[in-house]
Amino acid sequence: MVDHDDRTPQYRENSLSLIGAIALGTGVMIGAGIFALTGQMAEIAGPLFPLAFIAAAVIVGFSAYSYVKMSNAFPSAGGIAMYLEKAYGKGLTTAFHALLMYFSMVIAQSFLARTFGSYTLQLFDVANIDMLVPTLGVGLLLFAFLINLSGNRLIEEFASWIGLIKIGGIVLFGVVGVLAADTFSIPDGSGGGPEASISGFLAATALGILAFKGFTTITNSGSEITDPHRNVGRAIVISILLCVGIYALVGTAVAINLSLPEIIESRDYSLAAAARPVAGEWGLWFTVILAIIATAGGIVASIFAVSRMLAMLTEMKLVPHSHFGMPGSIQKHTLVYTVVLGLILTAFFDLSRIASLGIIFYLVMDIAIHWGVLRHLHREVKANRGILAVAIGLDLLALGGFLWVKIENDPLVVAIAVAGMLIILAGEALFLRHRRTD
Repeated sequence: MVDHDDRTPQYRENSLSLIGAIALGTGVMIGAGIFALTGQMAEIAGPLFPLAFIAAAVIVGFSAYSYVKMSNAFPSAGGIAMYLEKAYGKGLTTAFHALLMYFSMVIAQSFLARTFGSYTLQLFDVANIDMLVPTLGVGLLLFAFLINLSGNRLIEEFASWIGLIKIGGIVLFGVVGVLAADTFSIPDGSGGGPEASISGFLAATALGILAFKGFTTITNSGSEITDPHRNVGRAIVISILLCVGIYALVGTAVAINLSLPEIIESRDYSLAAAARPVAGEWGLWFTVILAIIATAGGIVASIFAVSRMLAMLTEMKLVPHSHFGMPGSIQKHTLVYTVVLGLILTAFFDLSRIASLGIIFYLVMDIAIHWGVLRHLHREVKANRGILAVAIGLDLLALGGFLWVKIENDPLVVAIAVAGMLIILAGEALFLRHRRTD
């Protein structure tokens, strides 16, 4: 007889193929990145925004080095949580930074959900968009929750098919956008918009990292991927390379079909705006449907990975856990908690602030990963200390530029991020002290 009240986390070995892992990574990256970040990066960096995408790819390339080395040595369903535990032990440092990663990924889900709402509404002439965008986002999160209840095999099949449709559609958009343009010229800022600056470029580069950070979802399914010691690293590298090529193509298509002020004005749906001058209403419909597919696939993939990460933290006894009367395993409970947090963020935060919180949390965690490998594990995982030092320096540069711009333009979001980190740190310190006392 099956024990329906079994609370043990269940990780099915060999339940995700290499292709399925790549689909999970690209699903999150492409869903969040090119659809919503282009306009926000243009708003900060001005005419330098295409270069900011390239700079973000370079930083992520150095950043991925630590994750590939760690995943080859320690494939785990907990991914980043396990990497931090290997570097720092089961203590406050591990718990704090693992939760920063968890919340940054939940924030990314909300970012995807609101992007879904923004693009969907481009098909309709409706008022009160401020209410409809979060409403549609909430609906998508609930749909993704139901898909995730169905198990790994359905998630892999869903993500794989969505990934193929999405990549094919976005490449088609980029090729048509480039070929159909009257002139091949990148916005230079002469028609308006912010002037280029070093701080703005660095801040936009930090935002661009959000377009690539989805590769970390692969690490959270390490023990479930076939031949994990080889395939986790392969999936990370292939996912990043695919996205670099796609972002370069689509970013070029947007830049040569819209002026800088037009990109900024349509920052939450810039691809849909770029499709109109290329292919009229048919282009708009095609792009919006593509965005709907991409964001839906991204959220399904992200929830799958994030809930497993929180389940691993619970199993490691690094975070408090309550069943709240729910039946089933811990994984099912963490799935519920993850979706509920995503629903709250989707309902009450706009895209710009969601992205800002996500990148601050992520970069702080990312620096901790690199430092842990550099300080404690470089010999064990055979990592080059010079590459690790460069990765830390690039992260600090991007984070510093981003904070500088946000302190000037939106200090509230910086205050919320700092307050959030202090609350997480204090809460974890109290929990771990209480656990040791018990």
